[in-house]
Amino acid sequence: MWPDNRLTNLFNIQNPIIQAPMAGASGAAMAIATSKAGGLGSLPCAMLSIEKMHSEMSIIRQETKAPMNVNFFVHDKPSINLERDQIWLNHLSKYYSEFNLQVDNQHSSSREPFKEAAFGFVESFRPEVVSFHFGLPKSSYLDRLKKLGCKIMSSATTVEEACWLEKNGCDAIIAQGFEAGGHRAMFLTNDINTQVGTMALLPQVVDAVSVPVIAAGGIADGRGIVAAFALGAAGVQIGTPYLFTKEALISEIHLSRLKTSKDNNTAITNIFTGRPARGIINRLMKEVGPMSEFPSEFPTAGKALGPLKNEAEAQGNSDFSSLWSGQSASLCKETDAEALTNCLAIDALQRFKMITSN
Repeated sequence: MWPDNRLTNLFNIQNPIIQAPMAGASGAAMAIATSKAGGLGSLPCAMLSIEKMHSEMSIIRQETKAPMNVNFFVHDKPSINLERDQIWLNHLSKYYSEFNLQVDNQHSSSREPFKEAAFGFVESFRPEVVSFHFGLPKSSYLDRLKKLGCKIMSSATTVEEACWLEKNGCDAIIAQGFEAGGHRAMFLTNDINTQVGTMALLPQVVDAVSVPVIAAGGIADGRGIVAAFALGAAGVQIGTPYLFTKEALISEIHLSRLKTSKDNNTAITNIFTGRPARGIINRLMKEVGPMSEFPSEFPTAGKALGPLKNEAEAQGNSDFSSLWSGQSASLCKETDAEALTNCLAIDALQRFKMITSN
């Protein structure tokens, strides 16, 4: 029934809809619900301990035998740079004073790159799909993953990145447009000013590679899915609409801001993690960013913001929270992940039928 079945055949799923793996915002429940509607559920592992990965995946395997995607970040753990960390803390000191807080200068990260322990987790559960953000791990890991039978997927923000991913072993490529919420997947460039929108990026990537291409960024309903397929996509990856589902792990403050979000009140910022990501504009983004030279290296910048976020949220405001969102939040409605996936598929298929019958 879909005009392109390459992705459904590759991943053995009914609908070419991938629930975006949103670290910290989704877990086993969302992945299970998505899979029940025939989409590809995703478990984000970048912020999970190895023990938590096993726990979440065990829950998934108990509830469904459907194909599953597990996602990891690919980045080098930064070396300790006390001077840079202190510069960032100094830049935030006025906010600490505002809340009568002691400056927190501990150096840590809650986001881990793909290493041997993560491979051991994958080896234990053998998920059908393993996806990566910020490129790919070293080729020896990819070879071992493919021997396990895992399909490999990663995100590109430019045609150059897409070609690199195909050359280095990806079975499918996500074309992440500028509209997408959360972290930019960019890994061959640091220039945020040259990033491309979904509808411009997608057909160029499709023309440049031979593997199935998945559209991501700004897609929130059947209209967006149809548009993506018209430009050559074999599937879509959707994030922000899933933040409105009951399975999402975001705070009530985050959800309330999403409900009132408009097309022009998100921006790309690096102040929350040290790496560019799209979120709803708040006080800190206005006063320090959105883009700044001061944050500590990814992913440690957020450590210094933790106490400020906690204090502000306790007072009911989101001034220091990372409110990840794409540019189409106003098209989203509260529901559950299974119903959302079903609605997206039905809406798109009905529109395809209308087009072909005319």
